[in-house]
Amino acid sequence: MRGLFSVKSDIYSYGVLVLEIITGIKNTSYYPRSSLVEQVWNLWEEGNELEVVDSSLGESYHVDEVLRCIKIAFLCVKEYAADRPNMSAVLLMLGSNADLPDPIRPAFSLERSNNTEDSSANVNEYTTLEAR
Repeated sequence: MRGLFSVKSDIYSYGVLVLEIITGIKNTSYYPRSSLVEQVWNLWEEGNELEVVDSSLGESYHVDEVLRCIKIAFLCVKEYAADRPNMSAVLLMLGSNADLPDPIRPAFSLERSNNTEDSSANVNEYTTLEAR
C-alpha cells in the first residue's frame, strides 16, 4: 500500500492469489469499490465463507481444505508485513494439520483496527516449527 516491495509484499500477493484460485475471480474485478480480500473477509465474518468457492467446482472439493486455505490466505494478507508468515511457514501450514489461528481483519480494510497488539506470535509458532 505504501509502494514498498519486499518478500513480505510477495506473501501478501500470494494470499490474494490463493483467494483468486478459490473464488475463480480476479482481485481487479472488484476495484475501485472494494477488493476480493474485503469481499471474502465480509463473508467470513458473516459465517458464509463457503459462498466464495468457485461454483464451477460443484461439490468436488473438501470443505476443510478450502477453509484452511482461506485462513492461510488471511494470514498472508495481514496489514503489517512483520506479522505475515514467510513462505516456508506457509508451506508448513499447507502441508500439515496443525491448528491455525483464527484470522483477523486483513489489510484491505477501510475500517482498520487500531489494535497494534496483533502479535506475530502465531506466525512465530510456524517459524519455530520450521526450525525443527
